[in-house]
Amino acid sequence: MGLFNNQFANVVEWNETRDDVIFWMWRNKEIKRGSRLVIRPGQDAIFLFNGKIEGVFKDEGNYEIESEIVPFLTTLKGFKFGFNTPLRAEVLFVNTKEFLVRWGTKNAINMQNPNLKGGLPIRSFGTFTVKVDDYLALIDRMAGVKQQVTVDDVKERVLSRLDQLLMRWISKEGKDLFNLQANAYEIARGIKMDLDMELLKLGLTVTEFTISSFTYPENVQKMIEKTASYEMVGDMNQYQKMAMLDSMTQNPGTQMASMAQAGVGMAMGMEMMKQMGSIASTQAQQATEKSTEVSCQGCGYHLQKEAKFCPECGMKVSESVSKKFCPECGNKVAQGAKFCNECGFKLN
Repeated sequence: MGLFNNQFANVVEWNETRDDVIFWMWRNKEIKRGSRLVIRPGQDAIFLFNGKIEGVFKDEGNYEIESEIVPFLTTLKGFKFGFNTPLRAEVLFVNTKEFLVRWGTKNAINMQNPNLKGGLPIRSFGTFTVKVDDYLALIDRMAGVKQQVTVDDVKERVLSRLDQLLMRWISKEGKDLFNLQANAYEIARGIKMDLDMELLKLGLTVTEFTISSFTYPENVQKMIEKTASYEMVGDMNQYQKMAMLDSMTQNPGTQMASMAQAGVGMAMGMEMMKQMGSIASTQAQQATEKSTEVSCQGCGYHLQKEAKFCPECGMKVSESVSKKFCPECGNKVAQGAKFCNECGFKLN
């Protein structure tokens, strides 16, 4: 009899050749006497009977099922192998590592903004990591219907929810619709929380979720870059000059360069005219102020416009202003003069 004891024995193992498979089900259904279980590093083996968990084995190694596995099962721990009585069970092998998944929006999501009539289309890219967390939920929701599940299966499920989650958390945490990267951490944290709740139902957990970038339509991106350049320069006139000079540098000798040069010349000319106009205006204002100055006729002190008496000699301003002729010869004299320019009479 010993010759035939192990004749139909089998090796229960998962020769994992792909690094994107989350779990794989061994479904031979008949484990013969003498069969062995092989658990490799990064694997857990779960024995199932009628869809229920009989035992979970996590230590890597090569085990004889009859003596080293069966005694640790739940309802099958008293099972006795016979020549025609194999152990009818399934073994689920689980990959215990974390899986890194790259994601990106399939289509642009349209974010509403009161200043943008048609909304703002935005795309986003990043990564997330996922691993198996709950064997019961995994078996109930996925392993019962599929022999294996890959990272792409999980990614497809995540992407089906991602657009809605992005819109939700951009609306909550995106302070500036044109600079969402500034709040990428807060947005990603909210999405991770919601995704984790979703995938826990499948026995998986999201350990990390990151947003690498937000992208906008080309014309919007150029506008954002120009706005950033303007803010760095801090002066629109200076920004325009820099933009034209940059165009001249990149396209020397072209019509654009000539136009840019003409534009710079025009801008400089307008700036010069503006400055000259400002100087002329200042000079006119000074001349007006000088022409309206009043000097005391008694002592020649320059009086303020609103003064009623001279602060130097006390003469009443109205009397001082009214004295415009020499009392000796009657010659008209200038305000503030101390002697008559006709007869030399001392005016004070």
